[in-house]
Amino acid sequence: MIRRPRDSRTPWTSLILAAVAALVAVLVSPPGTAQAAAPPRGKESTPVYSYDRAVRESVWVDTRVDADGDGRSDRVAADVIRPREAAEQGRRVPVIMDASPYYSCCGRGNESQKKTYDAQGKPVGFPLYYDNYFVPRGYAVVLVDLAGTNRSDGCVDIGGRSDVQSAKAVVDWLNGRARGYTTRGGSDSVTAGWTTGAVGMIGKSYDGTVANAVAATGVEGLKTIVPIGAISSWYDYYFAQGAALYDGGPDGLADRIESPEARGRCQAVQRELVEGAPRNGDRTALWEARDYVKDAGNVRASVFAVHGLQDLNVRTKHFGQWWDALAENGVERKVWLSQAGHVDPFDFRREAWVTALHRWFDHYLLGYDNGVEREPMADVERAPDQWSTDRVWPPRDTRTTTLRPATGPVAGVGTLGLKPAPQGATAEFTDDPGLNESDWSASIDRATPGKAGFITPPLSRDLRLSGSSAVRLTVTPSTASAHLSAVLVDLGPAEIRDYAARGEGIRTLDDRTCWGSGNAGDSACYKRTEATKARVGHTVFSRGWADLGHWDGSGKGGPLTPGKPYTLTLGLAATDHVVPAGHRLALIVAGTDAGLIEPASTTPHVTVDLRRTSAALPLVGGYAAFARATAGGTHAKPAEPRGLNVPPLVHVP
Repeated sequence: MIRRPRDSRTPWTSLILAAVAALVAVLVSPPGTAQAAAPPRGKESTPVYSYDRAVRESVWVDTRVDADGDGRSDRVAADVIRPREAAEQGRRVPVIMDASPYYSCCGRGNESQKKTYDAQGKPVGFPLYYDNYFVPRGYAVVLVDLAGTNRSDGCVDIGGRSDVQSAKAVVDWLNGRARGYTTRGGSDSVTAGWTTGAVGMIGKSYDGTVANAVAATGVEGLKTIVPIGAISSWYDYYFAQGAALYDGGPDGLADRIESPEARGRCQAVQRELVEGAPRNGDRTALWEARDYVKDAGNVRASVFAVHGLQDLNVRTKHFGQWWDALAENGVERKVWLSQAGHVDPFDFRREAWVTALHRWFDHYLLGYDNGVEREPMADVERAPDQWSTDRVWPPRDTRTTTLRPATGPVAGVGTLGLKPAPQGATAEFTDDPGLNESDWSASIDRATPGKAGFITPPLSRDLRLSGSSAVRLTVTPSTASAHLSAVLVDLGPAEIRDYAARGEGIRTLDDRTCWGSGNAGDSACYKRTEATKARVGHTVFSRGWADLGHWDGSGKGGPLTPGKPYTLTLGLAATDHVVPAGHRLALIVAGTDAGLIEPASTTPHVTVDLRRTSAALPLVGGYAAFARATAGGTHAKPAEPRGLNVPPLVHVP
C-alpha cells in the first residue's frame, strides 16, 4: 500500500526500546500529567467509554493572525468531545479533527447537520458520526470553525493563510505549542493535557482541502489526513489552464460562508480576493499561495484519499496531481475511487467505509499493528457497488502510451491509433457553447460541426486506463479567443451510477442505520442510501479544458492572432476506467463544454493539425496492451450511443 515497503514483523529490539521509552516517559513526566494509554494488544479499539459522560467543551485558540485588522490576534473556536473516563484514569487520547467553514451556514454530511449548543453555549450536537463512533473507542473529536465562520474571529480567505492557520493552530494547541482560552475574548487559558497530540484530520470538500493544506505545512503532530473530494490547488478549482470553470470567484464563496459579523469587518479581505483573482484566468500570487501541490514535500502525515471519478465539482485533477506529488515524495497513502460524483464514502459504501476508517485511525493514531499499511493501496468501483483492489495505484505495469488521431474512411469521423496522421491532415470544428460532451459523444459516428472525434475499432480485449492523461494539440483559431475541451469516451453500453442526477450517484432513503452511541442532542443514526443507476450508451470518463490564450504555459494569457497555429498541452483529469472488449475508445476535441466551462468571448472556427496532435494515455500494459486490443479491428458502427446530460454545477466546494 505504500511506496517504501516495510518489514511486517516488529524486531524484538524495537519492542524493548519502546518499553524503555514508555517507562522513562512515566518517570520524567511532571506530577499530574496524564499518561498515554498502554500499547494496544488487540486488533482494534472497542467502545469501552461512555458517550453520555463524555466531556463536551469549547476552546478558542489563538491563531497568531490578525486577518480582520482589529489589532488583536484572531481566535478560532474548537468544539471538543472526549471520553471522561480516560481523563479520570490519567490516559491520554488521540484526536480526530474536522476543520470546516460550514458548521453554521450550510451543514455537513448528506443531512446537512449543523453544530448545536445549549443555553450556556456548551456544545451539544456534533455533526457527522465521528463523535458517536470514535469517542467511545478512546478518541477525542475536535470540530474547528475556520476563521470568520460561526463562533470564530477573523476572516475567510478561501484556502489562504487565515484558513490554513485556523486549523494548524489547533494542531499546535493540541501539542502544547499554541495558546487556548476558555472564552472568545477572555484571558483564562486552557491546555490540552488530555491528548497524546496525535491528530488525524478528515473532511469532505472544503474540509478535506484544509486537511491537505495543513499537511503541506509539515506541522508536527498531524499523523494522518483523510481528504474526501478535496481541492489541492484553488486555481484549479476556479480555472482549467485559463478557462473559467464558474462565472464567479473566491469572493462569492467567502461571502456565502462568512458569519454575518465577519462580512462587516472583512471587507479588505474581500477586496483582496477580488483583486487577486482576476477572471481572465491568469495565475497570480493569490493562486500560488493556495497551491498545496508544490509543498507536498513537506507532508509528514499518511494520506487516505477518497474521490469520485465523476466528481464535476472538485474534479479528479485535484486528486491526481496531489497523489502524484505525494508519490514522488514517498508519502504513505491509500485511495478509494468511486463512480459517484461529489459524495462521501459514508453514503456510497457505508459499512466498508466505517470499518476501513476505524482500522486506519487505529493504526496511525493509536498505534495498532493491524496491518492496514500493508494492504492493497487502492479500491476502485468498476460498476455500481462492485469494487476491485490494486496492490499499488496506478498499477506497476501502467505505461504512458502515445495515441494518434487521424482522418478516417468516413468524412468527418477520425481514427485513433498508434500511427501518426500524414503531413497536412486536419480536422475542424466550430465552437458551439450550447453543446456539451454528451452531445459530442452521441454524434461520434457522423460529421458534425461542433466537434472533432477520433475512435478506435471495437476492442478485442479490455483496455484499462489508470492515471492522468494529456493531449498535445496544434490548432489554428479563426478569432482572437478560443476555449478548448478534450474528453475520453467509452463507446458502448453500460450501467453506471447516475452521477448527473440530484444525488450524484446516490438516493437517500427514509430508514436509518446507527453508528456508535448517541443521545437526545446528537443521534448516531443516519438515513441509508442506495446507488442510483443509469443505462447509457457511452461514458465520458476523463476531461480537460483550456483557454488557448494561455497556450505558452506562463500562467499569463493574451489575445490570439487569427489564422496563426498554436501548440498547447491540455491536461486531462485522473481516472481509472476499463473500456471493455467490444466497446470503442474515443478522443473528442471541441470548444466550450456547456455547463462545465464558461465560453470564450468569441465562437471560433478551429483547425486541428492532426500530424502535430497526440494523446498520452496511462494504459495498463502500455503500447502492447493497446496493440493487442485493437489488432484486426474494424470501425464498424454500433448502436447509437446515449449518455448523461450533465446539468450546470452549483458552485460549492
